[in-house]
Amino acid sequence: METNMSGLMAAVSGGMQQAGALAVEYSFSILGAIILLIAGFVAAGVVERASYRGLGRVRGFDETLKRFFSKVARYGVLIISIVAVLAQFGVQTASILAALGAAGLAIGLALQGTLQNIAAGIMLLVLRPFRVGEYVDAGSVSGTIVEIGLFATELKSIDGLFVLAPNSELWNSPVTNYSRNAVRRADISIGIGYDDDIDLAQTTLAGLIDGDDRVLAEPAPTTFVGELGDSAVAVTVRYWTKTPDWFQTKLDLTKAAKLAFDARGISIPFPQRDVHLIGQPQAQNA
Repeated sequence: METNMSGLMAAVSGGMQQAGALAVEYSFSILGAIILLIAGFVAAGVVERASYRGLGRVRGFDETLKRFFSKVARYGVLIISIVAVLAQFGVQTASILAALGAAGLAIGLALQGTLQNIAAGIMLLVLRPFRVGEYVDAGSVSGTIVEIGLFATELKSIDGLFVLAPNSELWNSPVTNYSRNAVRRADISIGIGYDDDIDLAQTTLAGLIDGDDRVLAEPAPTTFVGELGDSAVAVTVRYWTKTPDWFQTKLDLTKAAKLAFDARGISIPFPQRDVHLIGQPQAQNA
């Protein structure tokens, strides 16, 4: 009996010594892994900022590409840090690459939609139908481009809302870029009464256009009668401005046209309709 107890105590003692040795050994590995992770995250942030600033010194380098390449640099440092942490525990690099390849294949089959977003993001960066800071309309999404990522594009709507759109949706939709071209055309159409002087209305609009420095001389502005409506004659002025001036110029000229028409006695009629009754209504039976 005593012999059995001695053997048991010896086994327990040996096990505790072995466990203590393993704890000491792996505690240093765990501590080293934590230090590597912290250093990796810090280094990733530093590399991202340094890459962005470095690319910013390249003359003419696009803002969208600067953001994209700085993000790629950040993720590259993070991947290297994770591989270094795994190597800290004795995992072979070849095994890591094989595992990543197998995992990538499995994830690729499971996340085909995500891969479509990545492919669409690369195409958007290559063809660049829009850049950071431009206002676009693509399908059901519209807003100012904030950032183009690998998976999704961040936009800011006209009323200041955050919008995150998958890249595949933007790539598969017609894109209207309101900021890309240097100049834009605008039409202001105002209905006047049939009894009003059409020539006076056109002259009034032409004078407003000539007096605004934001309106470009070429292409030359023009005024014309655009439509004979049910209750009004639509007089239209067509002009071109620089794209940044387009919205405010149209607001100012629309207000100025109303004030100028009022000052010259040119009416802007309300919608109206003449109703003619034919015959007498039949008397209803009591």
